[in-house]
Amino acid sequence: MTGHGAKFGRKMEAAIAALLARPSIEDAARVAGVAEKTLRRWMREPQFIAQYLQARRDGASQAIARLQQGMGAAAITMLKLMTDPNVPAAVRLRAAEAVFSCGIKGIEVEDIEVRLAELELAAEANKGGKRR
Repeated sequence: MTGHGAKFGRKMEAAIAALLARPSIEDAARVAGVAEKTLRRWMREPQFIAQYLQARRDGASQAIARLQQGMGAAAITMLKLMTDPNVPAAVRLRAAEAVFSCGIKGIEVEDIEVRLAELELAAEANKGGKRR
């Protein structure tokens, strides 16, 4: 029975990988070597759903990290476009709007982080006071 369970797990992992890489469920099933009906059934099972969603989150997290690595170059590009008099006015305006928007968003995130830290400290202090 252990062999069957292990094989089933490998097939499910292959199906999840295929779902992440292929454009359709039908194509994913074919690539994973399972029947489409089987894959659709698995996609209704809580354990499979949880593993699939985690794999999607992991992939999204890796993509976000790649984008964050390029943020310095993106900022330089926006600033160059915004200040270059040879660039059309509409492009400079859009670059300026993007710089302004990113700057405001950064301040908002920093403010939220400060407020959250203060709330966490207050909650910890409250916990200590209630233990008496």
